[in-house]
Amino acid sequence: MLDTTTDLHSKPAAKTARIFVDGDSGTTGLQIRERLSKLPQVEQVTIDSAFRKDIGAKREVLARVDTAILCLPDAAARESAALIESMGDKGPRLIDASTAHRTAPGWVYGFPEMVKGQEAAIRTARKVSVPGCYPTGAIALLRPLVDAGLIPADHPVSINAVSGYSGGGKSLIEAHEKGTAPSFELYGLGFEHKHLPEIVAYSGLTRRPIFLPSIGNYRQGMLVSIPLDLDLLPSRPSAADLECGLRAHYAASGNVRVIAGEPMNSFDRLEPESLNGTDLLEIRVAGSGQYRQAVLIAKLDNLGKGASGAAVQAMRLMLGF
Repeated sequence: MLDTTTDLHSKPAAKTARIFVDGDSGTTGLQIRERLSKLPQVEQVTIDSAFRKDIGAKREVLARVDTAILCLPDAAARESAALIESMGDKGPRLIDASTAHRTAPGWVYGFPEMVKGQEAAIRTARKVSVPGCYPTGAIALLRPLVDAGLIPADHPVSINAVSGYSGGGKSLIEAHEKGTAPSFELYGLGFEHKHLPEIVAYSGLTRRPIFLPSIGNYRQGMLVSIPLDLDLLPSRPSAADLECGLRAHYAASGNVRVIAGEPMNSFDRLEPESLNGTDLLEIRVAGSGQYRQAVLIAKLDNLGKGASGAAVQAMRLMLGF
């Protein structure tokens, strides 16, 4: 029933953490397992596929691990979370990579760079929700500028984003890999994308933004962009002011980097794939002093800082690695 590299009843080596990835056959789960395999402090515990839906078998696994990482559809994630909560102090700490708990009470949002104190909150949390890939980019751009007063909380904001198809689920991945999917698609045109609630909850905005996601015919990599008319902002900032505000916020961050844009028109094109395979997020501000316009841009791997990498980053904080 159980599959682990050591006897579950033996005493683990010093500083070794036992981790169970619930739902490790999907894209996010597989990449989490790959990342965990490179950490000597981690022992991965699995369950035989024949017992994955056996509540008793899953409870037995959960009772013997330090942390569980959920990579499941929302309904299944809620079931697993409820099972762990029913175990009380005997249950492991929990990281959920689904959308099920990102705005739920009692859960800590797993974006350590978002605001001061967020990293400390993750370190001590029992339950952490991993941010979505699109919200990671949008919140990284907006929250520091809203908190600094450079963008009013009620400012009308449009968020444009393009992602590789690997974040789109099994059927979309299969369509692209078989060559039957279109080269590019806009979606979420019903204004009800599942990532909007967390963008609203954590961006600092009080006005619901317009969010326009899209899928490109490449595997992974993401660009999130937010255009701004600078003269419509009350403080009438320059693009350089926006960049300075972002740079000040992320000065001590290891995974989020603000890339210098001086002179402000020093780049004219930006591709989404250069951070693939990393857990980094890069921020840029493209601006025109002549036309008083700017675009905030976040680049990340939608499977790195936007999914698996973010889950492992939260785990490392929670376990003190």
